[in-house]
Amino acid sequence: MSKTLLTFSRIFLGFIFLAAGINGYFVIVGLEPFIATSPEAMALFEFQYLLITEKSLEVLAGILLLSNRFVPLALAILSPIIINIFLLHLFVDRSLLLLAILLVITYGHMLYFYRQKFSSLLEKRGI
Repeated sequence: MSKTLLTFSRIFLGFIFLAAGINGYFVIVGLEPFIATSPEAMALFEFQYLLITEKSLEVLAGILLLSNRFVPLALAILSPIIINIFLLHLFVDRSLLLLAILLVITYGHMLYFYRQKFSSLLEKRGI
């Protein structure tokens, strides 16, 4: 059961971030996105390079998750993005708050499963 839930979580997060990243490129080149975007979120990207950087990282993390390669790296890349998405929808635009909560829960489940990979980051001393 746990392995099935982990696979579902990985594929769900991979698909969401791959689709959101590709959707962002439509916004960057001036085309109409295929998924509606939050005007409040787009207003935060005053400088185009921030949007390009975030969407590129989302595409990269989505591909890594869907291909089941370097999953801890994908989780590390997604950490600040998921926190930002959650806080944006909690305080600024509540239209997709349910999806943001679902992302946090799914991400938390995956982070819990891969916790051993990140335990060395919490060591008090270096070498």
